[in-house]
Parts: sequence; structure tokens; C-alpha cells
Amino acid sequence: MKRILLALAVLASVQVANAQNIETAKKNVEAAEAASQNVKKATKVATWLTLGNKYVDAYNAPIGNAWVGADVTSLALAMGNDKPVSTENVVLNGQQFTKQVYKDKNIYINGAGVVEIIEVTKSAVANPLEKALAAYKKAAEVDVKATKLKDIATGIKNVGEKFTSEAYSAYGLGDFKTAQKNFEAAYNAALTEPYAQVDTSALYNAAFTSFMLEDNAKAKTLLEKCLSYGYYAENGDVYTKLADVVAKLDTTAAGKASQKAILEEGFTKFPASQGILIGLINYYLTSGQDTERLFELLADAKKNEPNNASLYYVEGNIRSQLGDAEKAIAAYKECSTIDPNYEYGYIGEGILYYNQAIDLQDKAQAELDDAKYMALVQEFEVVLKKCIEPFEKAFEVSKDDSVKSTIAEYLKNTYFRFRDQDDSYQKGYEKYNEYISK
Repeated sequence: MKRILLALAVLASVQVANAQNIETAKKNVEAAEAASQNVKKATKVATWLTLGNKYVDAYNAPIGNAWVGADVTSLALAMGNDKPVSTENVVLNGQQFTKQVYKDKNIYINGAGVVEIIEVTKSAVANPLEKALAAYKKAAEVDVKATKLKDIATGIKNVGEKFTSEAYSAYGLGDFKTAQKNFEAAYNAALTEPYAQVDTSALYNAAFTSFMLEDNAKAKTLLEKCLSYGYYAENGDVYTKLADVVAKLDTTAAGKASQKAILEEGFTKFPASQGILIGLINYYLTSGQDTERLFELLADAKKNEPNNASLYYVEGNIRSQLGDAEKAIAAYKECSTIDPNYEYGYIGEGILYYNQAIDLQDKAQAELDDAKYMALVQEFEVVLKKCIEPFEKAFEVSKDDSVKSTIAEYLKNTYFRFRDQDDSYQKGYEKYNEYISK
């Protein structure tokens, strides 16, 4: 009990101190600014380090004791007497939040009862992070003996991380323009001497938000920087987006050639990337060029990784999208020859048959001639049954619950179609319906 009371007492004392944070932070900044304008003090590293730190304190002031990731109980305890003036339910990007409105900030709590966004509405000083970074730069400039480089670098790193936090908050609020600005500011801050680090995550996020905002010129510049640092994002997404913006910026033959080169380079590094694959297929189909080039690229990838089952899955997807079902099936089956536990080969085969069956069903529904209608229905049933075996095998070998659920949905729908023909189909329907209903 004494330990609990002690903890509460500490939190209470922190809260009392925090109640004056904004005004105190503002006064501290003013004092530090005055010192930096003093001719003698302006030559000292400590003066500028202190100013940078005070600006960071000013940034933190309205946030107080709140933090992203806090549960509601911990938040209430940490905030103490600093209570929200109002509470409301809001929807951000399709997600429900409880919005707690304070005099200097808004705190957004998600459905799991965890703080996800902190939005500052009243700052102690304007643009504290930009000013802090400028102060740290000045500190590095006057530190001719390099005695405080570590402290300066720590300050710069801190500023970059806070720009990133601001960017994620803005993104969560749907303010993508502010998010882009802050992601880019985080990247630029990290490059600042003496910290001088490349924050590729901030760089890519700045590029991604530029892409979302359709600022194609900015996105192109930032994505090219990603490639220059050897950063490709998940599944080579940098290549996919760069090819897209290049195509939008330059519709000439030179632009198309550049788009093709980007996609092909990406494909050599990420042959299993669906984004790059779709980009390449669309390019070759719309440009009228020979699609065999796709298989040449794939053949090179297979030479480097002959036992990579995913490469045959990619081939199956290409063949399928080009309308060559027979070769697509052969490619999907090759996956299981290389790796019997690779579920995506079975899945690809199952989906191909399933989609063929849906096409036949649509044709049957549009057919007015009874005889032709019945023939299409019979063909539909034959093809639909072909998807059962590969889907069953995929369900058996997959260890991913989300993948198994998707497969189970296909199998449930398929078995339901034939449940009156045989008791085994009814049992199959019940099995997968039960799995999905768990």
C-alpha cells in the first residue's frame, strides 16, 4: 500500500509541475533567446544547446504527461487534475475514436482503449521544432573544439523523432499535407551535422504521402533518393510508385522507356512483388510490346533461384492475366513440385478455376437458349469442382490463419453449390462454415 501511495504522490507532483508547463516553458525560451542575443554568450556552445533544449521543452509542454500507447487507466492517472473539458466520439479514416478535448490538446483513444493520436492545439511557442533544430545547428557551428558534438547530435536526433511523431499524428487525422511536411522535416533533420544519419523510413513516408497528394514531382525526387540509399520499402514498393509517377509526369516515348526501365530493375530485385508485376503486365499490354519479355526476366530470376517456388507462382499469375490458363496451371503445379508446403501455388490454381467457373455462370445467366444454358451450367459445375482439390491442399499446408480463412471462404461457397448432390459436399460445407464462424 505504501508503494502505491508513493507512486500516486510522485504522479501528483509531476502533474502539479506540469500544470505550469506552458507558461514556464515560454518564459524559459524567452530567457534562452535573450542569452543567445548576448554578444559574449552567443559564442558559447552551451548557450545554443540550452536554447535548443528549451525549444524542445516548449514542444513537449502542451503534451504534458500524455503519451501515445497509454491505456485509459494509465492516462487518467498520469494526467491527474488535468481533466478534459469535453469528450466526444469521432470517426477518423473509418475508425471510431473517443476524442478527449483539453485546453491545449486533443487526445484520441481507439476502440482498444489506447491513446493513438495526440493533437496539440495550443503551443508554448510557434514552430518549436524548427527553432530547436536551428539552435542545434548554431551550437555545432560555434563548437570549434568539438567538445559537445555528442550532446548536439542527441538533440538533433530528438527533434527528428518528434517531427516523425507529428507526421504520424497528422496522418492519423487525415491531414496528409502536414504529414508529408513533417516526414520530410524528420528526414532533413536527421541529415543535420553532427548527427548526419539517413532516416530512410521518414524519407519513404515523405515520398508516400507526396504520392497520395499527387505531388508527382516531389514524389519522384524523394523516391529516387530512396533508391540512391538502397531503400526499396516492402516488396519493392519504391519501384512501383516511382514508375507510376514517372508515367504521369512524362507521357512521351522517353517517359515510357524510363517507366519500363524502373519496373524491370524492380522486377530483377523483387520478382515476387505483385505491385511490380502488375505494373509490368499493364505496361506491356498497353504499349503493344512483346509480353515474352516478362518471361525472359522471370527466366533470369529462376536461374538465380531455381528452388524458389514463388517464382513459378509469379509465372502462373502472369500467364493467368494474359489469358493462358493451361500454362498458368502448369506453373502453379510446378510450385508444389519444388515445395509441397508452398500454399500459394495451390491457391493460384484454385482461384483460376474458381474465376473460370464464375465467368461461365455469368454467361449462363445471360444465355436465353435453354439448351445452351444447360450446357454452360454443366461446364460451370465441372470447372468449379476442379478448384476443390487445390484449395483443400492449400488449407492443409497453410499455417497462416488469415490465409486459411480466405481459402475456407472459397471452399464453403463451392461446397454449398453442390450440397444437394452428395453428402460429402454437405459435410464439406459444414466443415468450412464452422471454421469461418469460429
